[in-house]
Amino acid sequence: MSTDASARLSPQEFIDERPLGRRQRLIVRAGLAMMIAEGLDTAVSAFVHRRIKEDWGVDDGTVTATVTLGILAMIAGGVAAGPLADRYGRRLVALAGTAVFGVFTAAMGLTGGIGLFTGFRIVACLGLGAVLPTGMALVADWMPARRRVQMVALVFAGVTGGTTIGGILASLLIPTAGWQMLLVLCGIAPLALIPAILRVVPESPGVLAARRRPREELRAALAAVFPDDDLTPVDWERSAQNKRARPGPKTVLSRRLFRTTILLWLCFYLGQAVTFVIVTYLPELAENGGLTESRAAVAVAAFGWGGLIGQFSVSYALRRFDRFRVLAALWAMTVTGLAAAALTSGRFVALLVTVFLLGLCLPAAASVLQAITAVAYPQSVRATALSWANSAGKVGPLVGGFSGGVMVDAGWSPAKALLVLALPIGSALTATLILRARIRKQQQEEPYAPTPRPLRELVSERS
Repeated sequence: MSTDASARLSPQEFIDERPLGRRQRLIVRAGLAMMIAEGLDTAVSAFVHRRIKEDWGVDDGTVTATVTLGILAMIAGGVAAGPLADRYGRRLVALAGTAVFGVFTAAMGLTGGIGLFTGFRIVACLGLGAVLPTGMALVADWMPARRRVQMVALVFAGVTGGTTIGGILASLLIPTAGWQMLLVLCGIAPLALIPAILRVVPESPGVLAARRRPREELRAALAAVFPDDDLTPVDWERSAQNKRARPGPKTVLSRRLFRTTILLWLCFYLGQAVTFVIVTYLPELAENGGLTESRAAVAVAAFGWGGLIGQFSVSYALRRFDRFRVLAALWAMTVTGLAAAALTSGRFVALLVTVFLLGLCLPAAASVLQAITAVAYPQSVRATALSWANSAGKVGPLVGGFSGGVMVDAGWSPAKALLVLALPIGSALTATLILRARIRKQQQEEPYAPTPRPLRELVSERS
């Protein structure tokens, strides 16, 4: 067999050319578990904060400040985590973020006053901001190129799954054991994952190569994931990423990628802002329209279950269809769903169906955005790209919270509010179409990685 340079593969190319193996499926499950643990945090905002007002006599302004500081801490944690993960290791930063979030969330359940509670919440959110983007980047690094988009979207569905589980836990624990026990459990859950992640998920081979770690360390990482594969085709001196690549922040904001970055950030921001308004303010808006509190709550639950089904379903659609067309279709269906929900807001069953359809689309669009971001940048800056895009998205709830409050205070009907929410989603659809053309042009000019070739082609080439 020939051993010329053309037949040799870098570590990342070796991963890209292999089918999805057993260990990689375990890595996907570990990433899914991390996202479920992150989704549990929604229970804190949805159920704990209002209990604090009742039990501790805290005013609305103080609780609002706690929520806002938590979101700002998540943004700060994400902004800092991405570049650190690209430089020092994605697994290291993901585990550190998980540990900080878990410890301080559990500690929140042991506090007796709003001051210490808020302090612990800020630190917990700093860690939480690091978990999602670094965990997603780590999973993406170990996936073969042809399955990367699908697996990233599938893993992100864990966030919605965690939100659903958090709601169930809240309904069971708060009436019997109190909200403090809910916080302790939501903190212990991610800590329990750390040993499994250490055992199942090796550090990214791209990061190991960029840090110029010993060849034995890189070989051990690949051998752990591909124990039955022949590693002789791997050229350990090569890396699919440039070892002298610019730092993540400079690359993400470079002239060549700046417009791609801004369009992605805009889509993240608009999608999360609209989702936050629907989940947080739909009950009050529905009550303004004449629905009872219990029916309004059922409508929000329908959105949540639709999101869970939609996110798992779209991960399989991405295996067959172009990711930009899938995202554009989801935005278009969301606009249609918002218009339909506005027209049927006075009829409970019809509203329930349309809100469920909105749940199928909006969270699924968030999954596709994660997948697009994971493959739109060089592997060497993947964690920075994901963390900064998610941080931009988290500005959405801040603005959405203010906008939703204005709608409620002004006594808007659900029909009026839902029609107004169609405008930002229409803008996201436009941004997606521009983004598709932009990234396709980028790939034609200077693709970051070669298109994976069939295994039979590689075998004939080396023989």
